[in-house]
Amino acid sequence: MGRKIKYSDEFKTKVILEVLKEEKILAEISSIYGVHKTSIRDWKKQFLENIGLAVNSAKGISKYREKIKDLSSGKDELYKQIGKLTSQLDWAKKKSREVGFEI
Repeated sequence: MGRKIKYSDEFKTKVILEVLKEEKILAEISSIYGVHKTSIRDWKKQFLENIGLAVNSAKGISKYREKIKDLSSGKDELYKQIGKLTSQLDWAKKKSREVGFEI
C-alpha cells in the first residue's frame, strides 16, 4: 500500500507553472519534482477548472455565499426538529409518570 504524501499549495503551484511553460515533458517534470504524473495531471486539471476564480473572485464568493445560506436554512430546520422532539419527549415522560411508569 502506498503512502499518501501531502504537498503544499506553493509546491503544487510551482509544479503546475512548470507544466504550463511546456518547456519539459510531463515525465521530466515528474522525475525532477518526485511526483507521479497522474498527480501532476490532476493538479493541472483542477487548476484549469478553477482559473476563473483568479480573474473573477466575486463569482467564487457568491457560490460559497449560496452554500452558506443553504446550510444555515438546513440548520434552522434541524433546530425546529430538535425543539419538536424535545417537546414530545417531555410529554411522553409526563404521561409515563401519570400512569406510574418511571423513566
